[in-house]
Amino acid sequence: MKILVVAPTPFFSDRGTHIRILEEALALEKLGHEITIATYHIGRDIHDEVKTSIDVRRIRRLLFWYKKLEAGPDWQKIILDLLLIKKVFFLARTKKPDIIHGHLHEGVLIGWLVQKMLFWRKIKLVADFHGSLTKEMVSHKYLGSGFLKTTFGWIEKFINNLGDWAITSSEENRKNISQIRKKPIDTVLDGVNLDYYASQKTKIAIRKELELPEEKNIITYTGALVPNKGTAYLFEALKYALEKNPDLFFIIGGFPIEKAEEFVKENGFSKNIRLIHPLNYFHLPEILLASDAGIDPKDSTVGQASGKILQYMGAGLPVICFKRENNLNYLKEGGIYAEKFSGIGLGEKISELSSEKEKYARLGEYNKNLAKNLSWDLSAQKIEKIYEEIFQA
Repeated sequence: MKILVVAPTPFFSDRGTHIRILEEALALEKLGHEITIATYHIGRDIHDEVKTSIDVRRIRRLLFWYKKLEAGPDWQKIILDLLLIKKVFFLARTKKPDIIHGHLHEGVLIGWLVQKMLFWRKIKLVADFHGSLTKEMVSHKYLGSGFLKTTFGWIEKFINNLGDWAITSSEENRKNISQIRKKPIDTVLDGVNLDYYASQKTKIAIRKELELPEEKNIITYTGALVPNKGTAYLFEALKYALEKNPDLFFIIGGFPIEKAEEFVKENGFSKNIRLIHPLNYFHLPEILLASDAGIDPKDSTVGQASGKILQYMGAGLPVICFKRENNLNYLKEGGIYAEKFSGIGLGEKISELSSEKEKYARLGEYNKNLAKNLSWDLSAQKIEKIYEEIFQA
């Protein structure tokens, strides 16, 4: 099939939303589909990193000053999305796709508008929801309470009902949307590319190359450093754990880095925390293979999945996280779960690492085996089946 992917974001950037868009597209391409991605004017060229025939098409650079790569809303995105409607409409006319695959609520709305404008083409629309639009805007402090929040809540409910089929990245989000959605909806979990972790180097050798402490227990967080990813919990957990055990060492990789830099400086943790910014997604495996555990402080607020957990699993790491449905679906008995949603709860589990090292190592091996059943190839096969079912309906 010809698939037109709508990515209302500065694709490619090194964060979870973009990883899902890229890896889904790569896996669908492996199945023989022709992929075009419509996106913003900024973002890294994926062809510098991977061998692919995916056609990435960008809007015009009218907002040449807009260079924001991190997650979160911005009023200027309204203009970018209007330009993206024009680009998607052009590509739908010229490429004649069978499917428009819209990512995020904005991408779904754009896909729906173009589907209606070209109704005689009978293009099908798949809605790929990564989380809650309104809750994410609240978490970024872009919305408070009152009329504006109510308006965006109505818009979100409207978009949740669009598309011939919807997929979500987490079971939590599927349950929320299915309460109002009349059309089919499925969960397609994020995956992991295990080929990235087929390194022949030992952990010690990698640590020497990266100039990391060879004898310390290294715990790593990778991903966006924004509030709805649980950064408040993360910083509280790190402070608690280092006060209990100053021999721990942490890696924080991601962006925007400013808050993390302030945290390290204010607490005098420069010898205990390595900040990596920017963290290239394609260099991520090396960092994780040098680590002893991964940490994910995200709670259930916005209903997002957690691609970073899958990367940790692919590297054979135990994962310290909250006991939420999405994490249990991925990790089962392989998670080190904090019962309470608090930084102290995570910090207590981190502190156990030194005394429970053999147990944590066994959990890492367990997670690596689980990851074999969580590949992007399996996710793409499920999406392909959805495409086929839409045309058979």
